[in-house]
Amino acid sequence: LQNVRIDPSSMSFQMWKDIPVPFYLSVHFFEVLNPKQVLQGAKPVLGQRGPYVYREYRSKTNITFNDNDTVSYLEYRNLFFQPHLSNGTEDEYIVVPNILMMGAAVMMEKLPDIVKLLLSGALASLKQKAFMNRTVGEIMWGYEDPLIDAINMIVPGLIPFKGKFGLFIDFNNTNSGLFTVNTGMKNISQVHMVDSWNGLKKVNYWRSSQCNMINGTAGEMWPPFMSPTSLEFYSPDACRSMTLVYEQSGTFKGVPTYRFVAPKTLFANGTDYPPNEGFCPCMQSGIQNVSTCRLNAPMFISHPHFYNADPSLVNAVEGLHPSKDQHGLFLDVHPMTGIPMNCSIKLQLNLYIKKVTNIIQTGEIKPVVLPLLWFAESGSIEGSVLQQFYTNLVLLPSVLDYVQYILLGLGVPLIISAAVLMAMSQ
Repeated sequence: LQNVRIDPSSMSFQMWKDIPVPFYLSVHFFEVLNPKQVLQGAKPVLGQRGPYVYREYRSKTNITFNDNDTVSYLEYRNLFFQPHLSNGTEDEYIVVPNILMMGAAVMMEKLPDIVKLLLSGALASLKQKAFMNRTVGEIMWGYEDPLIDAINMIVPGLIPFKGKFGLFIDFNNTNSGLFTVNTGMKNISQVHMVDSWNGLKKVNYWRSSQCNMINGTAGEMWPPFMSPTSLEFYSPDACRSMTLVYEQSGTFKGVPTYRFVAPKTLFANGTDYPPNEGFCPCMQSGIQNVSTCRLNAPMFISHPHFYNADPSLVNAVEGLHPSKDQHGLFLDVHPMTGIPMNCSIKLQLNLYIKKVTNIIQTGEIKPVVLPLLWFAESGSIEGSVLQQFYTNLVLLPSVLDYVQYILLGLGVPLIISAAVLMAMSQ
């Protein structure tokens, strides 16, 4: 119990402070192979590119222990491209939707026609098209686009940012918000459980108090003595708490584990799973609308390749092949300590595109939730850390159990002998 608390003297504190597990971010892009035909109303044909792999380093700063058995901290992520692990380079060009343009078009669909005509004229003067051919590095880490200034001028506040635009621009050299979690010093069953995030006890992105709740841990460790039921964590990237369910018991390199996976209801719509009604407006099951926490852009998250989603989403495009082995997420956790031994968290980012009246650049595009990319954050304990873990939590307890039975075996004849001697002396 002492060694799993968040305390500078505990065995797990240094592991919690500077995670020694080598994490990797693997990104797979979906290239649109028939952009001209899509503009004319054809079904999008996709080709998967990648993975583009990055070594991820995490470290906590501003660690502050509070008087109420909690600790506050910022955790920073730094990513470094790994050419030897990647299938391609960051300089490769990929044809993808013009995310800014198509997103803004759908966001402006209900505005007056004159506003849409102004945007269409601005798009023409800037030579903007529905699909763009940019490098992996530009799409991920940002590119200059005069469209940003044009949109800010036509509809101020529609996209409240300036400068570069990139899907992962806020993912590198940044923190995931101020977490305050329980230390477990007074109540070990609450260790790592989130007390607040950015000072909030709940978020305000969603339509129900249940969906806005900040539940579980920060997704790094869980309280010890876990039961084979479920675990929860709050994900700032998904803007919500997530619940994973127990699937099976197993071992990871000799260490016993519980495997937790995503239930089919994780991204179900409100019709199929009423508790998710707060995440609506919903479309098909298997995708979650995250527009309210993504600048109102028509963005959706899902499992990769629409795994566990409504088949109509897969059938609306060509080139997707969902499978549990390739696209299901999992966490293998040591149940005694609540420390993950092996994990792979996978999510897909999707953009809703369609023809928008009076914006000629959208052509005859049929409404479709179009996959942009999917990524996996993966890591497992290895090397000296794994050896220390195995020795202290598997090997030594096994030896002690073995010695206990030996002593018990020796003790039984001794007890009988003592009883006989006592009877004879009487």
